[in-house]
Amino acid sequence: MACILIVEDNEANMRLARLLLVTAGHSVLWAADAETGLTLAREQQPALILMDIQLPGMDGLAATALLKNDPLTAHIPVIALTAMAMKEDREKTRRAGCDAYVIKPLRYKALYQVIDTLLLSPPPG
Repeated sequence: MACILIVEDNEANMRLARLLLVTAGHSVLWAADAETGLTLAREQQPALILMDIQLPGMDGLAATALLKNDPLTAHIPVIALTAMAMKEDREKTRRAGCDAYVIKPLRYKALYQVIDTLLLSPPPG
């Protein structure tokens, strides 16, 4: 399966996401803040990133924009993880460069479906 990076500052959410991904056969990298997540993404080149939007310091939208503007990481799909479920919030994640949006609390079927869709999609270009 794939190597997936989770950027999430809430320990309970991180544990749940890791459990769901490992159960599905993925290997997992994790970071508790955007800066560490950016470094891991550049160094490890994960197949996909789960990005919490509300992070301490740099938020997930700013981090995603940096990832998508960096030739080393622009190809990596990013799934926004957020408790914000308004239409405007979804639009903000798209503008930042997120490839998909999953609402917390995580529901494993929805998460797996989005991951499978992004990992099986041909790269843009």
